[in-house]
Amino acid sequence: MNVIVNSEIPEGHPVGIIDEEKWRDLAIHTLQAEGVQAGELNLIFVASQNIQQLNKTYLGKTEPTDVLAFPIDSFDVSTTDTPLLLGDVVICPEMAMENAKAQNKTLEEEIALLVLHGVLHILGYDHAEPNEKAVMKKREKQLLSELYLS
Repeated sequence: MNVIVNSEIPEGHPVGIIDEEKWRDLAIHTLQAEGVQAGELNLIFVASQNIQQLNKTYLGKTEPTDVLAFPIDSFDVSTTDTPLLLGDVVICPEMAMENAKAQNKTLEEEIALLVLHGVLHILGYDHAEPNEKAVMKKREKQLLSELYLS
């Protein structure tokens, strides 16, 4: 399993330094918990203007967002040990900071949720429909308690 973490957050930014190892480990544990045997995932931390541009280009939305997921291979990841290119998860720590303040959480707790959320999207989870949203939220809570809060 290979997770490549890239932080494009400039030094001295209010969100601070991104703990690349922590988020890499969480992404790997999430993939393993979901039965992924082999794969490569990019986890990218960007500034709000960058994620806003991605959101506009790919989803037609003009505002920044907290996380975007771009899956690549659409195979059943639990049935193969062939390394797959899973995709890219793009996280905006600035938006995560806003979310954390609004929900009385720490920035670290919010980024953990966004890492899980993005990886689950890569693996096919969605929240467009109420039943999908319920399934995804339940799995996020399970994974947060198993992998991050323990």
